[in-house]
Amino acid sequence: MHPYAVVEDFESALCEFTGFKRAVTTNSCTMALLLALNYKLTGNSEGAGLPTNLPLQDRQRVGIPKHTYVGVPMSIMHAGGRPTFRHDNDWQQLGYYPLLFQSGTSHVVDSARFFAKDMAQYFHRSDMVCVSFHWSKPLGIQQGGAILHNHPKPDAWLRRARFDGRTQGCPPARDFCHTIGWHCYMPPEMAAAGLVRLSFIPTYNLMEQETGYPDLSKMEIFNA
Repeated sequence: MHPYAVVEDFESALCEFTGFKRAVTTNSCTMALLLALNYKLTGNSEGAGLPTNLPLQDRQRVGIPKHTYVGVPMSIMHAGGRPTFRHDNDWQQLGYYPLLFQSGTSHVVDSARFFAKDMAQYFHRSDMVCVSFHWSKPLGIQQGGAILHNHPKPDAWLRRARFDGRTQGCPPARDFCHTIGWHCYMPPEMAAAGLVRLSFIPTYNLMEQETGYPDLSKMEIFNA
């Protein structure tokens, strides 16, 4: 048994609990958002992962609530997009919100504060739903996150992208990288803790309303 078998077990358990067909774990929800956005903004796995040279004002706009975690607009920028901000406080009662692309579509969802049994029913089949396992979130295993989705096509890319473009389980000397990636995989011990917590977590989980988020639209770094 390879050391990452427990990560695969945790991902399978996430699918069984949430109702999604696939789960790609990461070391945080912020990185889950970055990977999902990168894939969706480039539109294909061959171009995904490559840095953009476009100035901020020329990038595709991605709308988010102006009161949310600061890592979300940063993930948008790292993925080659431009964050824009909207008045949207309803998400704090729902626990999730869509990241609205310039085309009007939305297939990436920040669900850091909502995690529930059969939660797939609340989302569109084409969505990539990013969840958080930070100690302050419902599952609370110290850190970690996941992309919950139903897509066979991007799944292989997402798994390579979280692991430096490498093939999980393949020795470096025999591996061949053909995509750019990040070092953001979930450690086995974190996945093991997640399996334990998942056995005891209630079926419906929504964190209490967060009132400490700043107005990100006023930060110069996002308005360059």
